[in-house]
Amino acid sequence: MKYIFLSLISALLLSISWPTYGIPFFIFFAFVPLLLMEQEISKFSKINKKGWAVFGLTYLAFFIWNVVTTGWLYHAKNPDGNNSLLAVAIPVIVNSLLMSLVFQLYYWYKKVRGTYFGLVFFVAIWLSFERFHLNWEFTWPWLNLGNAFSEYPQLIQWYDTIGATGGSFWILLINVFAFYTLRIWQAGRIRKDLVKNISILTALIVLPLLISIYKYNSYQEKPVGEVTTLLLQPKLDPYTEKYSKDSLQILGELLNLAEENSKTKVDFFIAPETAFPGNGSLSENGFNKSTSIAIAKDFLGKHPQSIFLTGASTHKFLFDEADTEDYSTEIQNGVWVNSYNSALQIIPNQEVEVYHKAKLVPGVEIFPYIRYLKPILGDAMLDFGGANSSLGIDKERKVFSNTFNKAKMAPIICYESIYGEYVTDYVKNGANLLAIMTNDSWWDNTEGHKQLLSYARLRAIETRREIVRAANSGISAHINARGDVLEDTFYDDRTALLVKANLLEEKSIYTKIGDLISRIAIFVLGFLIIYHFGERIASKK
Repeated sequence: MKYIFLSLISALLLSISWPTYGIPFFIFFAFVPLLLMEQEISKFSKINKKGWAVFGLTYLAFFIWNVVTTGWLYHAKNPDGNNSLLAVAIPVIVNSLLMSLVFQLYYWYKKVRGTYFGLVFFVAIWLSFERFHLNWEFTWPWLNLGNAFSEYPQLIQWYDTIGATGGSFWILLINVFAFYTLRIWQAGRIRKDLVKNISILTALIVLPLLISIYKYNSYQEKPVGEVTTLLLQPKLDPYTEKYSKDSLQILGELLNLAEENSKTKVDFFIAPETAFPGNGSLSENGFNKSTSIAIAKDFLGKHPQSIFLTGASTHKFLFDEADTEDYSTEIQNGVWVNSYNSALQIIPNQEVEVYHKAKLVPGVEIFPYIRYLKPILGDAMLDFGGANSSLGIDKERKVFSNTFNKAKMAPIICYESIYGEYVTDYVKNGANLLAIMTNDSWWDNTEGHKQLLSYARLRAIETRREIVRAANSGISAHINARGDVLEDTFYDDRTALLVKANLLEEKSIYTKIGDLISRIAIFVLGFLIIYHFGERIASKK
């Protein structure tokens, strides 16, 4: 019963630490009960199958954490209009399993190498797991630890140096040292050692906070220019209106919203993810013949030197098999099509510029590892409400520039905004303003859209770029380079937000070095594994 209690305490501490409803400071000690539980079972328990006990109890903790923090996924709807239990069940079950496996590997390594090596291994393997979760095709980094402080930007300004991954390292280091302090006290009851370790622990928490507060108060933006952006929030129901209304009607209502709120000069009209064209998609082979594009350009003709930036569903026909990719679909003999979730920059008398979203939502926009799994699963993914094919992607982070102003816009589409190092690639390619186009309406008014907005604040700090964010039903927002939300809208309003955004060009250290901490962690993890097996081999000679 004691072990179950420790597991539940960790679950509680992890859950109440999470944005956008929690207090992040609890996460500094959230792993301590699990570490203590593992120590008690492995060293003192009479349980026969200790490994299974550790695995089961950690799974319990991580399962509760995942349910509490990402249970809003349940509000995604199936085609029949009912809430999707599978939409929440699969991510929760699988993510909890992966986390438990990581902890199990720590248990095994600690068992053979001892506590000190084991704790170093724990930090290294958890950071490596987060790195892995950022890059594979089943990617789901929503609960990466460094995200916990997204609602408190004044406390994490040093993310501009080591990013949210550095935040994960900070949290893990404090948890491990807190556990170590507790174990030292339990073993020796020496007050002097306890005072020393508590002092070190306090310093590990307080010093980064003080450094951040200083950076927050002393940081000043150095803009090279300013642009006026109108963030359009059309409030289009993604389950009904998007597919029942005529595409030109949807476009007309969007442009009316823009016209109603553009009483002053606007540099950029920014519409949400897949705002064009409603039902169906636009052919990239025929942008110059598209009625929707022509209407948008006519609208811009009434607003000289204005630019329309919008999310769109697009497709491209291919007539040579050599040009196809794993995600290409053959629609008839000798003709293939690629479908995309895109961002378009529309300017009169110019070719439409297009960027294709590259961080796709697993099971919805991408059939993970389609080349290998589709021959095995066939159409089974459809039975689980998933994708039977994958959208196409761009391999490079494109930046939209123009001749009207100095803006070099990063067209970030929805899910992409939770990837720190990924977003730095836009800045490396010259972006001086980040534009997020998103549709958070799939989950109704739950924590989902609030958390996604909150994570965007981390990207502002990491890159030291301002963000303009257009969301279908909200929350649309303007975020400065310190991560402060300067202006925002209410959720579920049909509205527009007019903001003046600064253009910033100085590159942060994090933009230059990326997730260095996680790369070091992978190196340390590899060293620990090689060291262990190398020593075993040497001992047998």
